[in-house]
Amino acid sequence: MKPRFSIIIPVYNRPDEIDDLLKSLQQQTLKNFEVVITEDGSTIPCADVIGRYENSLPIKYFTKPNEGRSIARNHSMERADGDWFVFFDSDCVIPENYFENLTAALTDTSIDCFGGPDAAHDSFSTTQKAINFAMTSFLTTGGIRGGKVSMEKFTPRTFNMGFSREVYERVGGFREMFSEDIDMSKRIEAAGFKIVLIREAAVYHKRRVDFRKFFRQVYVFGMSRITLKLLYPGSMKLVHALPACFVLGLLALILLGMFMSPWWLTPIAVYALALFLSAWSSTRSLIVAAKALPASFIQLVGYGLGFINAYVRKILLRRGRDVQEEINLRRGK
Repeated sequence: MKPRFSIIIPVYNRPDEIDDLLKSLQQQTLKNFEVVITEDGSTIPCADVIGRYENSLPIKYFTKPNEGRSIARNHSMERADGDWFVFFDSDCVIPENYFENLTAALTDTSIDCFGGPDAAHDSFSTTQKAINFAMTSFLTTGGIRGGKVSMEKFTPRTFNMGFSREVYERVGGFREMFSEDIDMSKRIEAAGFKIVLIREAAVYHKRRVDFRKFFRQVYVFGMSRITLKLLYPGSMKLVHALPACFVLGLLALILLGMFMSPWWLTPIAVYALALFLSAWSSTRSLIVAAKALPASFIQLVGYGLGFINAYVRKILLRRGRDVQEEINLRRGK
């Protein structure tokens, strides 16, 4: 029987993550889907892991040379049979009622594209939970990613996103670039399709497992915002510049505290305390709350530095790659 949903998963050297993801899909209360995995030139393939699930899940598994996660997604979509494409990152775990909730939500036939929130599972490490707090808290710029839509219009992300085959046939696949999911959402919106947030379709997202990788990730996010501005003039909102303002304000307060008076450091201490108390309240863990402090500062400072760097080079100095070169550049994993 033809599946309603084709789950699209690109993977690169992540066999352990794929194991957890497939295990969660195996436990779905409604299995009206197929799983389409494209291995993007991995040196540590997940073929053995996938083999353990082939009797319990309808899996299509492909391998190809390394070209980037967007091209891997497009490769899977070209070979999928579903009426809807649902995108998960390999580091996601899917609650057992996800497709049951999604199917119920899509009784509204006016929906063309959707996204859902993410959260931390109880089994995640304390560092992963701290990073999740930083990426979803209203005290950082992460609230929109956790399903709060007050700061800007909701934009689906590929850790939990889906659109109909009709959207794919009219808009095409993903471009190989940073923030390719935002670019795709912009193109879907420009084509006149309806995009919604389905809160009941949530996933557990492991994210980066250490702060160094997390810094690199958010730094790239900050840089990509300038690429998106060049692609879509007028798309940048005040909220996108907040981390850059945070970096400049933080630097100013530190310098004033060092050379004028320690009292200038008070706003930083108050903000840190607010982060700690909010993380403690939401996670009920002192360890996670303590780790949420560096995670939150990394999220804001990393994004802000990437934003400032790209803004100065590409907007003010008009240097660096042009937009098409940015799109065509293969991104590292």
